[in-house]
Amino acid sequence: MADAMVEQVRRFNRVVTQRVGALSDRFLGRPRPLGEARLLWEIGLGGCEVRLLRSRLGIDSGYLSRLLRSLEAAGLVEVSPSPSDARVRVARLTRAGRRERTALDRGSDALAKSLLAALSAEQQERLVGAMRDVERLLIAAGVQIAVVDPEHPDAQYCLTEYVAELNRRSTRSFDPTVGATALPHEVRPPAGQFFVAFLNDEPIGCGAVKHHPDAPAEIKRMWIAPQVRGLGLGRRLLDTLEACARTGGARVAHIETSAVLTEALSLYHSTDWIEVPRFNDESFADYWLRKELA
Repeated sequence: MADAMVEQVRRFNRVVTQRVGALSDRFLGRPRPLGEARLLWEIGLGGCEVRLLRSRLGIDSGYLSRLLRSLEAAGLVEVSPSPSDARVRVARLTRAGRRERTALDRGSDALAKSLLAALSAEQQERLVGAMRDVERLLIAAGVQIAVVDPEHPDAQYCLTEYVAELNRRSTRSFDPTVGATALPHEVRPPAGQFFVAFLNDEPIGCGAVKHHPDAPAEIKRMWIAPQVRGLGLGRRLLDTLEACARTGGARVAHIETSAVLTEALSLYHSTDWIEVPRFNDESFADYWLRKELA
């Protein structure tokens, strides 16, 4: 990574924090800093579990507790046990908190307009387009891919969403327990590995590898949540799965897919996977592909 790239990122960060007023203890002219204002916005009008606030904002529990105590002292937030589970704490805005959030929204709109006002129409389009690209790239950079046991709740969540999407998009019924399976014991070391992609500690994708001594490895159950598609995460997850197969000793990998998964097929074609004759009995598949891993 070039030093010039690092310096550009640092320079960008300095400009943005100064321009949006992140350094002020009266963010948007309100009597509180950015951290408290951001927390008010994230709690939202319907309230939010404290654990979700911590993961969404990427802050530690101690700092979050201090922010919540400050907002509680100001009469803007109440924290109480969830009605459905007393072990879960939920933060909710008070009536004064909702009024403050509305004022912050108005201030945020005014700040956004002020950033654009001095620019020509063409410059405004360029700035907004660049911001859109930066947002998407920063989201992609925040995704972490980790090995997870296939029966962990995060893995099971992804698998459930994967199966549900296949059945929504196809006129055929997909049953993951028949055909070319990827059952827990088949994708747990040493037989294989299961990976989950996380964004702010929330599972947003998965994939698995089945190792076969002296035979092609199988890549299975690759899925990315719809809301984060188009960020290059599919390619990154596929690279991770291929690397796992290679580390497991495979020189060749196999994968099959359905015709309804047009995005997946396009990804495979763009990453040197080659269509080959059927190599398994997966009735839901329409395409069988192979890739040399050397």
